[in-house]
Amino acid sequence: MTPRARWGLAAGALAFVLFIAVIVWIDQRARGIGGARDRMPDLHDAQRIGAGERVYAAYCAGCHGAQLEGQPNWTTRRETGRLPAPPHDETGHTWHHPSTQLFELTKYGLVPPNAPAGYQSDMPAFEGILSDDDIWAVLAYIKSRWPASVRDRHDALDAQARTQSRATHWRR
Repeated sequence: MTPRARWGLAAGALAFVLFIAVIVWIDQRARGIGGARDRMPDLHDAQRIGAGERVYAAYCAGCHGAQLEGQPNWTTRRETGRLPAPPHDETGHTWHHPSTQLFELTKYGLVPPNAPAGYQSDMPAFEGILSDDDIWAVLAYIKSRWPASVRDRHDALDAQARTQSRATHWRR
């Protein structure tokens, strides 16, 4: 094989690999894989946790409490039928939900599939108000405040959710 033919073959193989990579990337974007929804709170980045604390103080603490304590009697419906804001510390149920669901609840509000259709809540959707990075930083800040045992249980929940998400993705 001549050197020119080898270069042509190599260039063709590279073009094919790039073509496949672009197709996979487009498919993942269309399915929402590999985007902001698939990220996780980063507890190893003190700057992001600090940024999350600032965003939490500005947008979340008014309802969920400066110390993540939530509103009093958060499990009892008000006269309006709505529940008070739950705590985000270890006494609440936040850590019972995978990080991707917490992200979706924060970004889109309490709408299906994360709440029944027509569910009434005082929790606003933060899409268009907070960036995806801001939401993940807030989740990192909240998670950083949990005891290690709760973080470990939440990590296991996240791992289980990722496994189920991959299985669901590949069955489509």
